[in-house]
Amino acid sequence: MEEVDPEHEALRLEIDTLKEKIITKQAAVKDKSLFEICSAVGAAPRVKLSTKRILRGHIHKVNAIDFAADNRHLVSGSLDGKLIIWDTWNGSKVQIIPLKSSWVLAVDYAASGLFIASGGMDNMVTIYNLKTRDPDGNASIMRELGFGGFLNCCRFISDKKLLTGSGDLKITNWDLVKGLATSELYGHAGDVASLSLNPLDENTFVTGSLDQTAKLWDLRVQGACQTFWGHSGDINCVSFHRSGLAFTTASEDNSARLFDIRSDQEVAMYEPPESEDSGLTSCVISQSGRYIMAGHADSGIHIWDILKGDLAGTLTGHESRVTALSISPNGIAIASSSWDQNVRLWM
Repeated sequence: MEEVDPEHEALRLEIDTLKEKIITKQAAVKDKSLFEICSAVGAAPRVKLSTKRILRGHIHKVNAIDFAADNRHLVSGSLDGKLIIWDTWNGSKVQIIPLKSSWVLAVDYAASGLFIASGGMDNMVTIYNLKTRDPDGNASIMRELGFGGFLNCCRFISDKKLLTGSGDLKITNWDLVKGLATSELYGHAGDVASLSLNPLDENTFVTGSLDQTAKLWDLRVQGACQTFWGHSGDINCVSFHRSGLAFTTASEDNSARLFDIRSDQEVAMYEPPESEDSGLTSCVISQSGRYIMAGHADSGIHIWDILKGDLAGTLTGHESRVTALSISPNGIAIASSSWDQNVRLWM
């Protein structure tokens, strides 16, 4: 049996005590829930989206997707060792990019449409330039950046800057021109599973972790600005609200939650039907800010009215675990990926 370090155990107990004090003080000022405050607000319409196109081409589980800023193109990453860039308007494959490692977990499309980042269990993030080709005719590699742990998530701040979250418990801010890390942020006690940029401020972002917490960060300061508790399972995904004042999470505890940055705490929780006991894998917020959509390990996609908490719809069609969701910048289409090897477009 592993010997317990008395000093380590004392520090752990001190942290737990401080955490409970913070949660108690937060609860003391939480006079009403979001649903109570919005009780007089009219219910949002039921969401009746349907599958408009199934993008078939991968021959293994699809783990990650991301819409381009042009609302037309989409990148998907699969365990078959390929990235595929799709034209979602006609369902055709624009480009197929072979990967050095098939264990891809994350992809991101730069807003300029010129670059794609991907990585995973190879402990690296690779940046591809879509406008240049290598000798084999594939998109050329611009940068390869390594970690002490596997890559879980990545987001372009610009064509010159990239944020990554990895299994070595850190967030890294990369200078893609120099190929160097400009800063490394620590604070999570588990793998950094997801990150979401503030749509109104490129310096701030939120992360979700396997330590069951979400944290707000600012690149101009060291350390997390705020820590948010509430989940009892791994946080698989985080998504900023377009207001920049709140964000949602999706967790293995089978709940999605809304956290308000101003009140420094959870203000709402959304749960799938009682018959389901597996976790939520992904989440996005509609462009209107009124709906939250969450992918489920059981193959469904649940949609809730953010203000009322009512289930506004469930999208069915995938035959296995939904791994990721991405909403087009204009809000018209939603893409979902799954272990069933397909990407679906919903409208």
